[in-house]
Amino acid sequence: MATQHSRSAARFMMAPAVILLLGWMLVPLIMTLMFSFKKYLPLRGGDLGWVGFENYVRFVTSSAFWPAVGATLAIVGGVLLITVVLGVLLAILLNQPMWGQGVVRILVIAPFFVMPTVSALVWKNMFMDPVNGLFAHLWRFFGAEPISWLSEASLPSIVMIVSWQWLPFATLILLTAIQSLDGEQLEAAEMDGAPPLKRFGYITLPHLSRAITIVILIQTIFLLAIFAEIFVTTGGAFGTRTLTYLIFQRVLESQNVGLGSAGGVYAIILANIVAIFLMRIVGKNLDA
Repeated sequence: MATQHSRSAARFMMAPAVILLLGWMLVPLIMTLMFSFKKYLPLRGGDLGWVGFENYVRFVTSSAFWPAVGATLAIVGGVLLITVVLGVLLAILLNQPMWGQGVVRILVIAPFFVMPTVSALVWKNMFMDPVNGLFAHLWRFFGAEPISWLSEASLPSIVMIVSWQWLPFATLILLTAIQSLDGEQLEAAEMDGAPPLKRFGYITLPHLSRAITIVILIQTIFLLAIFAEIFVTTGGAFGTRTLTYLIFQRVLESQNVGLGSAGGVYAIILANIVAIFLMRIVGKNLDA
């Protein structure tokens, strides 16, 4: 049992790391808050003084704000739906004995280790190019006119690209959860005559609920900040400009640090609202 002296020593040794982490998080946050109340144009006069809540009003009343929020939530929702559903199916499939099982698992997980910019470029040039892309050749093979994916179906294209990146993560977490399932339960249900769908619905899916919750929470945190895939493929055009991309445009393209900082604060608020909502809806599974 830890004594008071050992606990004090542990706190003393942890203090530098805690202080460093707090500084790493708090300093950028404080600077963002400070700049959000100022008119700061680096290439057009520099610091022009305090403007109060003017940046917040300008950002939220901009015609691009609500479409950006809608695009962000649409991408997050679409990717979560695809990765959770296909992740469950792939996890069940990979849990079955098969020839070359180890190699197959490595191939399924591999896309998660590809850089977002690289995977976006691969999808843009190899699959979605309307002239020489793989999808274009498939469309022509079946006698249809090729689709310009990134302009005619831009939002579904982004969802497809990001889902391909995050599907291995969901599959890995769900496969680990399935492997911890007691096989005797499934065998007993099978012996009692329960069909596969009922075994899945009453045994496998409830067992996966905590893993699904973890997948949703972790992916949502990262998907709210999606940027590289949009920058490489559409450049924020055709309705794919997310809140993160809008902030980028305000800071780097418009050189308005104050306005972009106000957008950053809105992004933090949105992330917290979504996180609280998810924790209340599905977070109870973590305590089950």
